[in-house]
Amino acid sequence: MAGQLSIAKALNEALRKSLESDPKTLLMGEDIGKLGGVFRITDGLQKDFGEDRVIDTPLAESGIVGTAIGLALRGYRPVVEIQFDGFVYPAFDQIVSQLAKMHARALGHVKMPVTIRIPFAGGIGAVEHHSESHEAYFAHTAGLRVVTPSNAHDAHWMLRQAIASDDPVIFLEPKRRYWDKGEVGDSADLGLHSARVVRPGADVTLIAYGPMVKVCQEAAAAAEEDGRRLEVVDLRSISPIDFATVEESVKRTGRAIVVHEAPVFMGLGAELAARITERCFYHLEAPVLRVGGYHAPYPPSRVEESYLPDLDRVLDAVDRTMAF
Repeated sequence: MAGQLSIAKALNEALRKSLESDPKTLLMGEDIGKLGGVFRITDGLQKDFGEDRVIDTPLAESGIVGTAIGLALRGYRPVVEIQFDGFVYPAFDQIVSQLAKMHARALGHVKMPVTIRIPFAGGIGAVEHHSESHEAYFAHTAGLRVVTPSNAHDAHWMLRQAIASDDPVIFLEPKRRYWDKGEVGDSADLGLHSARVVRPGADVTLIAYGPMVKVCQEAAAAAEEDGRRLEVVDLRSISPIDFATVEESVKRTGRAIVVHEAPVFMGLGAELAARITERCFYHLEAPVLRVGGYHAPYPPSRVEESYLPDLDRVLDAVDRTMAF
């Protein structure tokens, strides 16, 4: 398995391995079969595994997820694709009212091994409802696991781990990173919900996930030219969150900045800032800062670059935290 793959190809290979290893695993979604999905993540899988295991569904997200719940009750391990992030809302009731609660409702006797793949976030110049970051909705819902990879290795192994989980997993795929290439190792080197320090540093901790991890790494490289050593933590999982890794990093650096594409207001950064303040108060040299999108509907593609957090906005936050 080792080699250079794009994130898209790494996901495709993960789906293939999961289909090969368990006959109860099946894929469902709009245009995922003959077309191979709008981002070609499922390319070639229907041809190799048949229409009974790679299923083209109607354009009905609520029906897709509802069917997946029924299949899980019958012992299957369905993997659902929501074509774009903004299309998940018709299935929201099924996800938060049924999928997330079925295990607790059955007093632990019923498993819900459903993985919901959602291409999320912006940066591809798409039209309305194709670039949203709604991870906070799902992270707020008890009973759901919510994860997102930032590189090809994690994309492959985290998806395989998600599909193998007996709990429902919201698997968020950073769509603008689909074509980024990276080395994919022969095995998973971390658990599904462990964070990773992707760049060590000593002055400021940058905490990010999904598409913003690369932005933070670029910011850290730029800051190094000014003699500032920024540590970058890739959360990988946003429910549950590996607070132990975050806490260890912040206690060493004394400064923390949380970066995500979603609006800052009521975003994941608020929870992280609160937890860091609670756990690391006497180690902090400055307030925990947040960099994210604006509290406004996602803008037209011609101005989305002004909306999305970029290297300059991250470095501005670094300047502000270092000024304390």
